[in-house]
Amino acid sequence: MRNKKLAASLIALSGVLAVGLTACSSSKSAGTGATAKAADGVDSITVAASPVPHAQILDYIRDNLAAKAGLKLTVKEFTDYVQPNLATQDGEVDANYFQHQPYLDDFNKSKGTDLVPVVGVHLEPLGLYSHKAKSLDQIKDGATIAVPNDATNEGRALKLLADNNLITLKPGAGTTATEKDVASNPKHLKFKPLEAAELPRALDDVDAAVINGNYALQAKLTPSKDALALEKTAGNPYVNILVVKKGHENDPAVKKLAALLTSDQVKQYIEKTFNGSVIPAS
Repeated sequence: MRNKKLAASLIALSGVLAVGLTACSSSKSAGTGATAKAADGVDSITVAASPVPHAQILDYIRDNLAAKAGLKLTVKEFTDYVQPNLATQDGEVDANYFQHQPYLDDFNKSKGTDLVPVVGVHLEPLGLYSHKAKSLDQIKDGATIAVPNDATNEGRALKLLADNNLITLKPGAGTTATEKDVASNPKHLKFKPLEAAELPRALDDVDAAVINGNYALQAKLTPSKDALALEKTAGNPYVNILVVKKGHENDPAVKKLAALLTSDQVKQYIEKTFNGSVIPAS
């Protein structure tokens, strides 16, 4: 009789354990990232971003708008233009926000990644800056101009110089133009390609530098005031975009974040905070 009671107790205990294990297994299989839902039904997303202005804009959304939209937003800052895309491709993060379409196209082609745009958010006009010249006409003959060394931003920098009559480019030179596409160089300018993040630090070593908007802001430069020449915004293809790995464009958290990034509240925040140095896409 004692053995029968012991057996019955063991069976009951095993049943309780089985239920507990099943519950644990179920909670772990919920997944992480853009497709995950927290226990309260809030969609979660982790986004890689450059510190300024991208992470700053995302921080504003996280602190002021995300909760009401049912979104849990985590921001991971990166200071270069390569790792955010690799992290998105590998699933370390769910999305990134730092780049424009020409750069993304070149990255996918060169790295074999399959990243896609979700929505355009803002434009950071590229600018020409100098610690030695106060205007374009003060740039001396033989001056050294530092430019970004990645394919799309180098071409973009050369176009800026051409638009301001410092050089001319060969007909048909596009977004991937290089020094070989320079048709005329009346001031005999010398070009020094550098990593985009290094350009502000190079200003004391060169005569001028073409600097991406986010790195200019990070270096406490005000593009709308400090640039000798600033990229035109009309018809500009270099709008910064929210990017995900292909197949995740319609994930609930991605759609919520895209809506917030293009909301009137965020447009007003961008206009008020960056005073023309960052311009909402629409």
